[in-house]
Amino acid sequence: MPQLKNDSTLDRIQAIRGKFPGFQVDGILFSGISNIRYLSGFTGSDGALVLGPEGARLLVDGRYTAQAIREVRQIPVVQYANKMQGIEQAVRDLHLKRIGFEASFVCVDMHQALTRRLRKSKLVPLGDELRMLRACKDDHEILVMKKAAAIASKAMAALAKEIRPGWTEQETALYLEMTARRSGGEQVSFETIVASGKNAALPHAKPTNRKIKTGDFVVVDFGIKYRGYCSDETCTFAIGELTADQKNAYRAVLRAHDEAIACIREGTAAADVDALVRGVLGDQYSRFFVHGTGHGVGLEVHEAPRLAPDSKDVLKAGMVVTVEPGLYYPGCWGIRIEDTVVVKKNSCEKITKMNKKPIVIK
Repeated sequence: MPQLKNDSTLDRIQAIRGKFPGFQVDGILFSGISNIRYLSGFTGSDGALVLGPEGARLLVDGRYTAQAIREVRQIPVVQYANKMQGIEQAVRDLHLKRIGFEASFVCVDMHQALTRRLRKSKLVPLGDELRMLRACKDDHEILVMKKAAAIASKAMAALAKEIRPGWTEQETALYLEMTARRSGGEQVSFETIVASGKNAALPHAKPTNRKIKTGDFVVVDFGIKYRGYCSDETCTFAIGELTADQKNAYRAVLRAHDEAIACIREGTAAADVDALVRGVLGDQYSRFFVHGTGHGVGLEVHEAPRLAPDSKDVLKAGMVVTVEPGLYYPGCWGIRIEDTVVVKKNSCEKITKMNKKPIVIK
């Protein structure tokens, strides 16, 4: 697996610098760790990145200095004792007057502290302007994400062979996570969802000590990180034979899932993918579909774009998105089917590996 090239970070930095005039700034302060990693290659969990029109500074505390120097080649690494003081000095060194900042990552206290220290500079909040920064993946990112998806799918396939009535939801989640870690997964992308019986009607249920029973649907939503990038896939297992209502509901979700994937290509409006899913589910089922159809995946498991009714996003080649229709019957059961796909010019490529035909555990 190739390493991130230094010229990749330089290209990304140059691309964001090209947007400075449109943002009406002469520099940007990044405090969200995913964007810092994307632009510098630094994999630590705390720091700040200050970009100017020519220079830049990666700011870290003493815990990360050696790591940052090892990982970051193209940006000077500066150790700080006080983060606000470090940012102030970097702004002075780079002669910045109008400084954009990630509005979603700067709390009121931090904003007030920056305002006090940067009295000669203007702070400019950036929200939507930066939302799509990481949306289109390059070849290296897609390669890493395919590896992450393969590891997670392999663990899901192993679970399908082992899961039986009597397993608890928590035991099932632990099995998945241990299996994926043994195959090279770094950590989970999000808290694993294993939801059986009536718990499956909760889209973001947490695993409990409930024992899986014959007659249950078991929704398993699982992802791992590999080299920082996330995977995301959901299978619904049937424990024993399905009822007629369950079979019909599963068929409807699978058809919506398949038709949505078939329509994804560059230029497709994200809201249109969501509308197609709801149209396929129809009046009988769509009222039980209570969330958006999908989301972007990358260094974070939820990032731009959004596949939802109110989304204004348009899909572009290189975007990596989920397609995850589901039905949730409160107090009864639920179904979700999810794959992750790479958007291409005339189609898309599914990178998660599990077959989404009904998986019946007998």
